Amino acid sequence: MSFSFAASVRRPARGLASHLAMALALAGGALVVTSAIAPDAHAQRRGQQQAGGNSPEFAAAYAPVSALVAADPKDWAGAKAQFETLAAQIRNEDDRNIAGNFALQIGLNTDDISWQRRGLQMMLQSGKVAPERLGQFNYFVGTISYQLEEYATARAALQAAMAAGHTADNPGGLIVSSYFEEGDIAGGLSYIEGLVAAGETPNQSWYRNAVQAAYDNNDLALTVQTSNALIRRFPTAENWAISLQRVFSTGDFEEDQRLDLLRLMRATGSITERDEYLRYVYLADSRKVPDEVLAVLAEGLAAGKFTATGDADYATELATANSRSRIDQQNMATILRDGDRGDQLDAMNAGDVVLSQGNYARAEAFYRSALAKGANADLANSRIGMAQQMAGNNAGAIETFRLVAGVRQPIAQMWALHAELASAN
Repeated sequence: MSFSFAASVRRPARGLASHLAMALALAGGALVVTSAIAPDAHAQRRGQQQAGGNSPEFAAAYAPVSALVAADPKDWAGAKAQFETLAAQIRNEDDRNIAGNFALQIGLNTDDISWQRRGLQMMLQSGKVAPERLGQFNYFVGTISYQLEEYATARAALQAAMAAGHTADNPGGLIVSSYFEEGDIAGGLSYIEGLVAAGETPNQSWYRNAVQAAYDNNDLALTVQTSNALIRRFPTAENWAISLQRVFSTGDFEEDQRLDLLRLMRATGSITERDEYLRYVYLADSRKVPDEVLAVLAEGLAAGKFTATGDADYATELATANSRSRIDQQNMATILRDGDRGDQLDAMNAGDVVLSQGNYARAEAFYRSALAKGANADLANSRIGMAQQMAGNNAGAIETFRLVAGVRQPIAQMWALHAELASAN
C-alpha cells in the first residue's frame, strides 16, 4: 500500500553559526571579546586578582591570543590553536566567562559547532549569564549536542532550557526526536506522555513522529502503540490513515487480515487513495462478498477515485460484483441453511455474506457458530468483534477484541480503539 506522509523527524541544520550569532545579539548584544583585558598593575604586582574582575594570570595569557583576532586579517585558526594555553590560566568565574565567550567566537568564526557549544557551556558554568538568557543559552547547547549526536547531553540542556522558560523553537519536540534518533521509541513516547501529564498542550507532530519512528524501525508492536497514542489525542481521519497505512505496511499479514485492516480504514473514513480502494475490492473478492465490493466501488466513485466511464478496473469489478450479487440473492436461502447446518467454513462464509449486507446481528451469530464448530479462534473473534462494533455494541466489541491473539492481535487492537472512541461519542 502506498502512502504520502513523509517522516517529520528532522535533524537541525548544521549551518547554525549565523543563526546563533544573531540570536545572541538579539538577546542582549553580540558577545565579541577581542580587545585586551588590562589588569590592575598594583594587583598584578601583588599576585592578586582584581575584585570582581579577571585574574592577572588570565589577563596576561589573554593578551597574545586576543591579538591574533584583533589583527587584519583575523587569525581565528591561530586563536583556536592557542586557546588551551588561555584556558589553563582560568582562576575564577570571570575568567571562565570571558574564555567561554572567546571560545564561542572561535566557533562562530570557524563554523565549528563543537567550539560554539564549548563556549556556551563555559559561560553557563561561570554563572555569569543573565537569568533571562539562561533558557536560550541552554537551548543552543542542546541543539548543538543534538547535531553532534550526543543525545543524553542534548536532553539535559534542552530540559534546562525549558525549566528556564525557553519554549520557542519547540525544545520538547527536539527532546522527543533525540529518543527516536537513538531508536528508543518507547522512551520518546513515555516522555511525550509525561509532558502532557505535566500540563503541556499535546503536540500532534510529536505523536506523528513517534508513529513514523516506530515504522522506520519496522517495529509492528510499537507502530500500533504509537498509533493508538496519536489517535487517542487526535482522532482524525488523517491520523487514522497515517497509522493504518503504517500498520498495514509493517505487519506480515495474510490477505484476510489485510482485508480486515482495510475494513477498519473504511469504517474510520481513512481510505484516501485509488490503490487502497482497489486493494480492498481485490481482497474482499466479488465472488465472496459482492455487496461489500459494490459499496466500496460506490464510495470510491463518490470520492473521485474511479470514473463511471473509461475506467477499466472500475467497470470490470462493477460488472462482476453485480452479477455475483444477483446470484447470492437467488441462493440466499441455501447460504443461510448451509451456515446453520454445515461445518465451520459454511458458518464463516454465511457470516461474511450477511456482514457485507449489513445484517450484523445475524453475522455475529454465524461467527459464533463457526467458533463453536472449530473455526480459528482469532479469526472468528475478530469477525465477531467487527460485527458487534458495526452494530453499535462497542463495549462488547472491545471485550471480544481482547480475546484475539497471534498475528491478528495488532489488527484487533486497532479495531478496539475504534470501538473505544465510538463509545465515547
